[in-house]
Amino acid sequence: MDAKGQIVLPKDLREKANFKPNDKIAVVACEKNGEVCCIMILKAEKFVGAVTKTLGPLLKGVTNQESQ
Repeated sequence: MDAKGQIVLPKDLREKANFKPNDKIAVVACEKNGEVCCIMILKAEKFVGAVTKTLGPLLKGVTNQESQ
């Protein structure tokens, strides 16, 4: 990490993750006992897709119950 707090991802990691210049990324942190123990970096589109796939059916069920 540099003095500005910026982090460089090594080229081989960027290639394996298929990160391209100007890709939008999501940074997700997991906590344990009030401290960050794990940080995940993924393409924002993949994150949005996973959230939509997971929460979509749940939200649909909630909105269907409210309309009854």
